[in-house]
Amino acid sequence: MGERIRADQPVNPSPAVAVGSEAEEIEVLESVEVLPMAPEDHWKSLFDQFDPENTGYISTEKFWTLLQQHGSELDPHKLEVLLALADSNSDGKICYQDFVNLMSNKRSNSFRQAILQGNRRLCSKALLEETGLSLSQRLIRHVAYETLPREIDRKWYYDNYTGCPPPWFMIAVTILEVAFFVYYGLVLDRFVLQVTHPLYLKNPLVYHPQLRAQVWRYVSYALMHAGIEHLGLNIVLQLLVGIPLEMVHGALRIGIIYVAGVLAGSLAVSVADMTAPVVGSSGGVYALISAHLANIVMNWSGMKCHFKLLRMAAALICMSFEFGRAVWLRFHPSAYPPCPYPSFVAHLGGVLVGITLGVVILRNYEQRLQDQSLWWIFSSSYLFFILFAIFWNVFAYSLLDLKLPPPP
Repeated sequence: MGERIRADQPVNPSPAVAVGSEAEEIEVLESVEVLPMAPEDHWKSLFDQFDPENTGYISTEKFWTLLQQHGSELDPHKLEVLLALADSNSDGKICYQDFVNLMSNKRSNSFRQAILQGNRRLCSKALLEETGLSLSQRLIRHVAYETLPREIDRKWYYDNYTGCPPPWFMIAVTILEVAFFVYYGLVLDRFVLQVTHPLYLKNPLVYHPQLRAQVWRYVSYALMHAGIEHLGLNIVLQLLVGIPLEMVHGALRIGIIYVAGVLAGSLAVSVADMTAPVVGSSGGVYALISAHLANIVMNWSGMKCHFKLLRMAAALICMSFEFGRAVWLRFHPSAYPPCPYPSFVAHLGGVLVGITLGVVILRNYEQRLQDQSLWWIFSSSYLFFILFAIFWNVFAYSLLDLKLPPPP
């Protein structure tokens, strides 16, 4: 991260700032670890030493005296952030809660707003200009620029990412999908267009309209694939897109998008293509990709990933190819009539989840989901769709008197 500055060195308490536009103000550099973690009462006792009158504030000068006494090492951009925070209200003071957030490595809303409302931007070189980085550091920096549109978040992610826990969710899902595919490939003695085998649907995972009462099938179908061509495209896309997203946003957020896309895919089929079975993880994969692509488009000027237009085109071509294959297979004469081949509608369900719920989840890095109003709107809409699909599955099939394919 460049040359480090010790707190026992003299520090100029006047930050290098420049007045900028509102867009430039967003390009603020936040800090990470300032001092080692400690209980809040410890920070309270330190704060009280410099606030004997219990005003709830300490001056910038006293704050730096505290840092010097504890001999903490600070990166240059961390000094700038501390000064910007102290000067955010143009009073040169730091309140107790901001002090605790800084010392405890917390990225609270008050911390973010205190800086963003300071009508200033920090003069610091971009993360891309850092030199002397190791291979792992360059990889983390690359992931930051691939997925995050703001320098403020790239710096925060770069400084905080430790690789623990690793992106286990996408890796675990991929391993399960490959394992089930290989197992059924050996059992059926078929790997290409595996779904054309007459015994393919005789497993407890595939969603089948006659077995829709077995609720686990609405999710477990994602572990099965129509053939190696289907599996190959899905795992390549979900690893290339899903792992960097999980490295940045964590397993919980990515898991929500993925599972929501999978569930929406099977339910969309049960509503729009009622006689067809479903296999494949395309609902979850398309939810991740569409959320990521929509996030890039919405933050086009801020995204600094290399060849972003070419990458978007390549992703769309791969998605279109896989979707076209699914459409062709759905309308191709079935090898075991009257049951048709798997539906392609799950892809569309995943896309809808990605450009609504997924975009909200990925939009604000490290902001709590419950703090986002759009999160509640799209979550409520998604829940409404789930409830509608449940009632549809309970009543519509009998009311419409559909002729369903026989159970496998």
